[in-house]
Amino acid sequence: MSLIKSISGIRGTIGGNNGDGLGGVDIVKFTAAYAQHIKNINGGKAGKIVVGRDARISGQMVSHLVVGTLMAMGFDVINIGLATTPTTELAVVGENALGGVILTASHNPIQWNALKLLDNNGEFLTDAAGKEVIRIADEEDFVFADVMELGSEYVNDTWGQRHIDMVKALKLVDVDAIAKADFTVAVDAVNSVGGVVIPRLLRALGVKNVIELNCEPNGHFAHTPEPIPENLTQIADLMKSGKADVGFVVDPDVDRLAIVMENGEMFVEEYTLVAVADYILSHTPGSTVSNLSSSRALRDVTRRHGCEYNAAAVGEVNVVAKMKETGAVIGGEGNGGVIYPELHYGRDALVGVAIFLTLLAKSGKKVSELKKTYPPYQIAKNKIQLTPDIDVDAILLAVKDKFSGCDITDIDGVKIDFPESWVHLRKSNTEPIIRIYSEAETMEKAEALAEEIKIVIASL
Repeated sequence: MSLIKSISGIRGTIGGNNGDGLGGVDIVKFTAAYAQHIKNINGGKAGKIVVGRDARISGQMVSHLVVGTLMAMGFDVINIGLATTPTTELAVVGENALGGVILTASHNPIQWNALKLLDNNGEFLTDAAGKEVIRIADEEDFVFADVMELGSEYVNDTWGQRHIDMVKALKLVDVDAIAKADFTVAVDAVNSVGGVVIPRLLRALGVKNVIELNCEPNGHFAHTPEPIPENLTQIADLMKSGKADVGFVVDPDVDRLAIVMENGEMFVEEYTLVAVADYILSHTPGSTVSNLSSSRALRDVTRRHGCEYNAAAVGEVNVVAKMKETGAVIGGEGNGGVIYPELHYGRDALVGVAIFLTLLAKSGKKVSELKKTYPPYQIAKNKIQLTPDIDVDAILLAVKDKFSGCDITDIDGVKIDFPESWVHLRKSNTEPIIRIYSEAETMEKAEALAEEIKIVIASL
């Protein structure tokens, strides 16, 4: 059983003893702590909080506990039901709420769920705010409301369509061009909420031919839900048959977008943001941001447009902070997370789909031809499973010392930049692992760099 408390929220496996996983008592405790934090920063007053969830089989149970706890803390709950993470973020602002809770463990397997916590801007809590919630939970420093001050629940299932309408209305989304291109689009939504919203979005954008794979939102994931190549063999086989022009794959909460080319090969998650940024920058020049573990391709494309690129620590909240600091017009993460401030500061696969289809339609190219216009990099993603006896800080310090003569960034783990490659080591916010990301011009060179780092670690 696992329970992880981090900047990415409260995430754990469902069931087990209290404190070992994300059990019922844990859900109530952390929800109450979050509600108390919201009260504390609002002069002791309660208000509205939005709750949305993905289609995990534990989702309804978790939702009942979260909604009930928020009501018990005196908050009115706007329950938007099955909803994507970006939809919930938009609903917080649209409902003038004090915060929001998204019930999703994102790319984690079926036994996991999580509480992703939002502020009144529909953005993830800062590190300091997240730590305060954890403190309140650990000390059980929360007070439930008296009977006459209990909150109420209001069900609002309109936000999915409102989100689609907002995306469709973006100035750089060209519905006419998409419709005229007459694309056939395949979608794999891993049997979560994307199975409802992505096909609906595509049809709203003028796509008449939609092939739906795993689009029943029943929570029984048809494959491991992280949208990486080894999990996407079904849609890859479909694309190889020549039945579609492009394939889109989303994770269970629809904040990550992977693209499959017409030949069945992966466009690669890293290049989702690169392609979207290329189109955005061609119309609205400005700075860009991605995290330290993302491809150099965004930096290269940004500079090609004569603009400035900046890197942030891993984590959506860190990327957003750097985007605001630098006034970035587009940003995100190399895991397929596109953040377009024109709509909101959150990773949004719906925005990614709409912008990419516009780019594809206007380019007149096949997806594989479009991919060839971007800098060719390969990222290897390795990991080391953590055990209680592993001292992560000592490992990172030793690696930093080993490569002290290189260009090193240590705002988030240790990143070592070489002239033609880089490697980044950091402790995951969502899993008990050390991530080792490395990038070079070929996968062989990227993997060799990762192996070199593993050897260094093994020698410690």
